[in-house]
Amino acid sequence: MAAQRVAEDVAKGTKQTARVRVAVRLRPYMHMQDPKGEGACVRRLDTETLEIINWRNATETLQYQFDVFHGEETTQQEVFLSSVKPILPHLLKGQNASVFAYGPTGAGKTHTMLGSQEQPGVIPRAVRGVFNLVKAKEREHEGWDYSIGMSYLEIYNEKVLDLLSPSAQDLPIREDKDRNILIPGLTHTPLSSFSNFHSHFIPASLNRTTASTKLNQRSSRSHAILLIKVVRTQRNPPHRQQTGKLYLVDLAGSEDNRRTGNKGIRLKESGAINLSLFTLSKVVDSLNAGGGGRVPYRDSKLTRLLQDSLGGSSHSVMITNIAPEYTYYFETFTALNFAAKSKQIVNKPFIRETVTVPSVQVKRSREEQEAGRSGEPQKKKLKDVKKTSQEEPTPPAQLHSPTDPSVLNRLLALEKLLMGTPVKERLNMHREIQELKEKQKEFESKVTGNGATRNSSDSGSSGDSPLFRTHLPPLHRKQSTAAKPKKQQAVVSPLQVSQLQPLQHCPVVKKPSVCLMKKQKNLEQSELQEGKENVKDTGWESHLDKSVLDQSRHKILQVLNSGSLKDLKGLQQIGDKKAKLILGWREIQGSFSQLEDLTKIEGITAKRLSSFIKANILSMMGT
Repeated sequence: MAAQRVAEDVAKGTKQTARVRVAVRLRPYMHMQDPKGEGACVRRLDTETLEIINWRNATETLQYQFDVFHGEETTQQEVFLSSVKPILPHLLKGQNASVFAYGPTGAGKTHTMLGSQEQPGVIPRAVRGVFNLVKAKEREHEGWDYSIGMSYLEIYNEKVLDLLSPSAQDLPIREDKDRNILIPGLTHTPLSSFSNFHSHFIPASLNRTTASTKLNQRSSRSHAILLIKVVRTQRNPPHRQQTGKLYLVDLAGSEDNRRTGNKGIRLKESGAINLSLFTLSKVVDSLNAGGGGRVPYRDSKLTRLLQDSLGGSSHSVMITNIAPEYTYYFETFTALNFAAKSKQIVNKPFIRETVTVPSVQVKRSREEQEAGRSGEPQKKKLKDVKKTSQEEPTPPAQLHSPTDPSVLNRLLALEKLLMGTPVKERLNMHREIQELKEKQKEFESKVTGNGATRNSSDSGSSGDSPLFRTHLPPLHRKQSTAAKPKKQQAVVSPLQVSQLQPLQHCPVVKKPSVCLMKKQKNLEQSELQEGKENVKDTGWESHLDKSVLDQSRHKILQVLNSGSLKDLKGLQQIGDKKAKLILGWREIQGSFSQLEDLTKIEGITAKRLSSFIKANILSMMGT
């Protein structure tokens, strides 16, 4: 069985795109958040448009238009029906959908997503809506089976934590060959009803990290992501399977630490939150810029998980929560600009479907085909073969064929079945083959032992019978009478002591070594080259007037004694390092009395000095 993905544009023949829908919700005015009593800075114009006072000019206003604008009096039910409910049917078609709340801290994001027991938010209403859609489809008897599951996680300080089974382990984020985002180790809980979801979701929500700040009594310190997975499988062949995922995201709000008064751990948390939201804005800017450039999804774990929601293959809805008070003016202004940019992002949804493809038939032996036609499982076949091998009577062993036919037949049958069995069953078969081989060895040893005893008994009986009685002596091997050739033995003569003769005075001839000759030649060549260079270096001075030569040398000496670092670097063959060395020597030793004193500085040899003088005098004459 093989699986293949069927995209929606291939199935329908047209390429579908879906723009990110943006809804803006205005939180009710709170007097305690406006100590100066300045009133609201945002006003609703119609169901899609709002205006905000221009901070550059208080007499002007800036207008924004979105897909939906929810005013202060909008209920939770109206937000769900207008913004979230239209994207839920896509889940049952094998497509992804996502809803995420964005806005500053204290603007009402968690209230919009979670709500309360009296006014449930987007998450409980969306999950209930998914169950209602599945029940309606099951009543239609279209031949599909549905299954629903959930996963719940939070991103706290750039760590992915499982809320269904809380632990301090940071879960990794992976991507498969189809560019689907996966989290290995994340708990996936099957759901049977909405009450079953409620029993898992409420305890997991209490595991989310929250804390109190100056602007929010119960501030979310992490981004929470709820994943609802809907899988529908076709009952009849080809058993198609479609998978749809719903991401419900409650983002932590951006914070101004000067106003929230964060310190210590709260300051570290707000830094991680602001960094991830900044990366989210960079992703939006990159997607709007177009041109196929790099989109920084991997710069943050939040954007990595929202990769499918922004510029991916999901039907996305962003609910931007804003506050009306003047104390939230710049946070509201920034959130509206982000929402306006997000409205331009275009996603490309497709159907995630796997279709069973018939596997390639492998040519099998006749015994395997017969075994396959019988429709019996492999284990049963092995048992039957074992029984037959045990029931067959073993023939008496013969001297000319020391093998057991039943063992051989069993070995052949096992080797044929070994090729088409899974790995777990192969281990058992290997063990059985080893046992059969050991039995075969034991049988062969018994057969050979029986043959030896028979031969001995036959010989004994023949010795006792009178027919084979003889008076001849037993045969013995005679010793050879041929003379063996004698080996030649080494003859060692005794040492003869001779009287030592006095040494004669011989003339000793010393031959020069090759290495010394080569060194001597190299020295002679180097001396010749130095001599030629000296001739060249001294030859150019003879062509110049002596007064001009002295005047140029005096100018060089004057620069060396009184010139700055820049002046010294202006000389030929003097870089930054040598200029600093000259300044240091001058401060310690004083002025140079003659140009030849430069050889006292490290790195300046007589040869370099002559080339330095020549280069500078010629450059002065050229200028």
